[in-house]
Amino acid sequence: MEKNEILSHIRHSLAHLLAAAVREIYPGAKNAIGPSIDNGFYQDFDLPVTISDKDLPKIENQMRKILKTWKGFVKKEVSEEEALKEFAWNEYKCELIREFAEGGKQITFYTSGTFIDLCKGGHVDDPAKEIKQDAFKLERVAGAYWRGDEKNKMLTRIYGLAFESKDSLVEYEKQIEEAKKRDHKKLGKELDLFTFSDLVGAGLPLWTPRGTMLRNTLDNFVWELRHKAGYEKVEIPHITKKDLYEKSGHWQKFGNELFKIMTREGHEFVIKPMNCPHHTQIYARKPWSYREMPQRYANTTMCYRDEQTGELSGLSRVRSITQDDAHVFCRLSQVKEEMTKIWDIIQTFYNAVGFILTPRLSLHDPKEMQKYLGTAETWKKSEDELRELVKEKGATAIEAVGEAAFYGPKVDFLGKDSLGREWQVATIQLDMNMPERFELDCTNEKGEKERIVMIHAAIMGSIERYLAIIIEHFAGNFPLWLAPTQVKVIPIGEAHNKAAESAAAALSAAGLRVDLDASDEGFGKKVRHSKQMKIPYFIIIGDKDLEAGKVTLESRDKGNLGQLTVAEIAKKLSEESTAKK
Repeated sequence: MEKNEILSHIRHSLAHLLAAAVREIYPGAKNAIGPSIDNGFYQDFDLPVTISDKDLPKIENQMRKILKTWKGFVKKEVSEEEALKEFAWNEYKCELIREFAEGGKQITFYTSGTFIDLCKGGHVDDPAKEIKQDAFKLERVAGAYWRGDEKNKMLTRIYGLAFESKDSLVEYEKQIEEAKKRDHKKLGKELDLFTFSDLVGAGLPLWTPRGTMLRNTLDNFVWELRHKAGYEKVEIPHITKKDLYEKSGHWQKFGNELFKIMTREGHEFVIKPMNCPHHTQIYARKPWSYREMPQRYANTTMCYRDEQTGELSGLSRVRSITQDDAHVFCRLSQVKEEMTKIWDIIQTFYNAVGFILTPRLSLHDPKEMQKYLGTAETWKKSEDELRELVKEKGATAIEAVGEAAFYGPKVDFLGKDSLGREWQVATIQLDMNMPERFELDCTNEKGEKERIVMIHAAIMGSIERYLAIIIEHFAGNFPLWLAPTQVKVIPIGEAHNKAAESAAAALSAAGLRVDLDASDEGFGKKVRHSKQMKIPYFIIIGDKDLEAGKVTLESRDKGNLGQLTVAEIAKKLSEESTAKK
């Protein structure tokens, strides 16, 4: 058994242990589901009383007492009738039991000590020996709708942390503390990047001038790389007739997640949740010769998805999503070259923020073909193309069965941030199904119609989610090329304002993003504000600087860099910004 699987079994066993402890402390408690998750486990309860984080030590102590008595998990296969009789007191378990029975799944119980639960398995053999008493703890109490549906009852969810050793638990807790300091929701407010309004609605971020500058800087960099690779910009409306998504297959797959509009004439429209179907119609506007292939369209635009309120979280999960989207319409023979160009763009972009990327092949599950568009033959051809791409790039990719988009397989790129957390960032998707559904083709050398293929390419994916990652990765200390304000000019007193204005104008003319603080605030307060806003450089101008015909340059990261001329600073900062280091 691999290390990750062992850890998953420890965490799932602890979810059982948590349920046992809660039911002993709170008679009448009903446990619902309790899976293992990244870094720990949770268990959902319908409780007879309200509990809070203050109650966790009591529950944790009970878990430790019970753990000493648990010597193993005993499996028992039961009928639907037996299962419903055993859990007649628990409507949540009964609902699951009926679903398992209807789906033809074997129903199993697992018993440890005197505790019996409905479970499909995945436990340690000897909990008392294999689960270390000092390697787990309860973390927090939260609310969770039964089965994630806000129409259902709100249950009490207890989260726990669990690792293979105490040292690993302590290390993770340190990481969590650091993550709290870097929380993008906290830093976004402190650095004046974005805000939310109750009048506008949850999950709909509003971007300040500084935040907009940050977004645009990233998007401009992506466009710069795409432009070199031959992409052209296109623009599309934010709504469409539902017919477009019925033809693409999105309506059948995601109909419940779409925002819908009914016109006064009774026509049903949809606010776009993605851009690819619109882009197919730009390609479909005219016949194409093989000589004109490929066609490369780029479009940074907002999309909208009807996310549930309880699932919204800062910029990580929103209702308005800005996608730096691109689609290549090409012949099958051109796929590898086009995907290689996208791969190179992704590498260049993420090198600039210090991410080392690992590719993952997200493939379809051949046992669940009903989830996907197209034939098994089409999927095999698409997935083989991606395997060849990975091979040609000299990379090694893990294969994730069942992680493909419903219309095609993809190469997902995983990157680790400065805290060691892994994120899925960019993606390249090969789609042979959408061109089939929309009958997209070109005329080949023989004068015959040839079905084309479509490549979906997102570098940041969702700019909102990407910014959440980047803000926390840098803890708000953005590198010079990315910082909304790159340099701040601070005159010590009113007598230095004219020189400060001149310096700011010169730096701005050199293409730098400059802020001049000639306010009546005290000098110390101006400097503190510059540091609080995490501006990479600030310039101080006082009497000694005027006498020397220079200014004093201070670095956020390296401290006082001494007196330099404004021209020297402009050259230094421009070179650093261009190099994206």
